[in-house]
Amino acid sequence: MVSLTSLWAPILLSAVLVFVASSISHEVVRFHRSDFTKLPGEGDVMDLLRKLAVPPGDYLFPLVTSRTEMKNPAFREKWKRGPVGLTTILPNGGHPMGRTFALWFLYCVAGGVFAAFIAGRALASGASGRDVFLLAGAAAFTGHALALWQAAIWYGRSWATTIKSTVDGFVYGLLTGGAFAWLWPR
Repeated sequence: MVSLTSLWAPILLSAVLVFVASSISHEVVRFHRSDFTKLPGEGDVMDLLRKLAVPPGDYLFPLVTSRTEMKNPAFREKWKRGPVGLTTILPNGGHPMGRTFALWFLYCVAGGVFAAFIAGRALASGASGRDVFLLAGAAAFTGHALALWQAAIWYGRSWATTIKSTVDGFVYGLLTGGAFAWLWPR
């Protein structure tokens, strides 16, 4: 068993590598440029949402709050007629990028901490680089990718976007595994 505190170097290095790789994926390679499409009638929809003063949040429409309501013919007609959707309304001006990047980096550190926890409990000092790479990399991949599939399964998120994000998670797992294999205590 290897203590979490002795793994601070691979935790931080993996966070930096994942942060840089995600920046390259999004801003240089533009791998995710087609993740979103323009909403038809965007201006009209934005004007209506502004007029309704819809606060930031996550919305499902049409929304039911009980199984009984789901069986109501009026609801079933709304559901059938559509549109049916999920949307997230952000604050005006969107996310402040400095805060978003800081939170993303902290998330990358958290992913490294969980990879360190799992690998540190399963492997001893001096474990083979291959074993460290596989275990830390698999833990990181799981954290970066598998939870995204829920959004495609339950909320209709694009499978193409989900698969691209899974590829990102695979790369992040490789980078994390490499950082841990390189810096694992001997």
